Amino acid sequence: MLHPDMSSNDTVFAGETGPSIQADLRLQISTVLTERADVITADTVSIFPFSGTDSLDPDYCRHVGQLLVQLLAIAVRDARLDPRSGFVTDLHRVILERVLPMERLFTLAYLGERTALDELALDETIGATSEPWPLVAQLVRRGSFDLLGAYAERAQMEPAEAAVIDRLTTLHTRVMLDAVMAKEFERAGRFGTPISLILFDIDRLSALNQEHGYGVGDRVLERLGILMRQYFRNHDWVARHSEDSIAVLLTRTEAANANALAERVRATVEERMGFTDHRTDQPVIVTVSAAVVNVQVAVGDVIDPDRVLAEAEAAVERAKKNGRNRVEHVDNFLAGREGPADA
Repeated sequence: MLHPDMSSNDTVFAGETGPSIQADLRLQISTVLTERADVITADTVSIFPFSGTDSLDPDYCRHVGQLLVQLLAIAVRDARLDPRSGFVTDLHRVILERVLPMERLFTLAYLGERTALDELALDETIGATSEPWPLVAQLVRRGSFDLLGAYAERAQMEPAEAAVIDRLTTLHTRVMLDAVMAKEFERAGRFGTPISLILFDIDRLSALNQEHGYGVGDRVLERLGILMRQYFRNHDWVARHSEDSIAVLLTRTEAANANALAERVRATVEERMGFTDHRTDQPVIVTVSAAVVNVQVAVGDVIDPDRVLAEAEAAVERAKKNGRNRVEHVDNFLAGREGPADA
C-alpha cells in the first residue's frame, strides 16, 4: 500500500522504503530551498522575460518570486499546500496588486522550479550525484504543481474581477487599494519620493437617496467613477474607498499639484454632477467634500498606510463640519511621526 504522501509514480530506492525516509528527504529539500531562497529568487527573476516590462518592475517580481520559493518549500515538506494558508493568501494579494496574468505567474513558477533544481543539484547530500536525486527532482516538480494548484483554488474562492474592480463605479476596490497603498508607501520611503492621498466623499448621499429615490445614489456614484478616470493618470490609483467615498493615490506628485487636482475635481462635480428630479422638476446639486494628505518623505522613511488613511478620513470630516463642498489640505504629513508638520 502506498503512503498517502506518495503517488504511483514516486520512486522508492533499495534500502530506502517507508514513509519516514521520504519524510526526511522532503525536510532536507525544504531546508535547502529555504536557506537558498534569496539566490533562487534572484536567479529566477534574472531569466524571467517579463521582469522590467509593463507594471512588473524587478522589485515586484522578486517579491512574487520569494513567495513562490517559500510556498514550494512548504509544498515539498508537507506533501500538500492548503489554499487558505497565509502564504497562499499573501501571494493572492500581491498578484491582485498588479493584476499579474495567470500565464505569467505560471512562467515565473516554472522558472523558479528549474532554478530550485539547479541549486539542489549542488547539494552534497541530495544533489545530482547522489542516489536519491531522481526522487528529489520528482518531489520538487510535484511541489511546484501542488503550489500552482493551491493558488488556482484560492483565486477561485474570490473571483479576480470582483476582488479588483468595483462593479458600480468600475474603479478599483478597497481590497486593491489596501494592497497598493502598502506597496507604494514602501516604495516612496525607499526612494524618498513624494506621495499623496486624496479622499472624496459625496455630500449627503443618504439624503439624496431618501429624497429623490434609492437609485439616485448609485447613478451619482457611477457618474463620479467616470469623472474620476478622466482626471487622473493611468498609473495613479483610483479606488472606491467606502459606500460614498473614492480614494486616489498619487505617486511622484508634488503637493501643490495634488491640491490643485482635488480642487478641480470638487469644482467639476459641483458644476456637472447635478441632476433634475423628474418628479418635482427641481434641480438637485451634487457636491463632494475632500481631503488631501501630502506625505513628506525622506529616503528610508517608514510610512504607515493606516495612519495616512485615518488622517484623510479625519480631514474629510473637518471639511463636512466646515460646510461641505470644500477641500481640506494636510501638507507635510511626516512619515513615521505622530502627525503632520502643519495641517
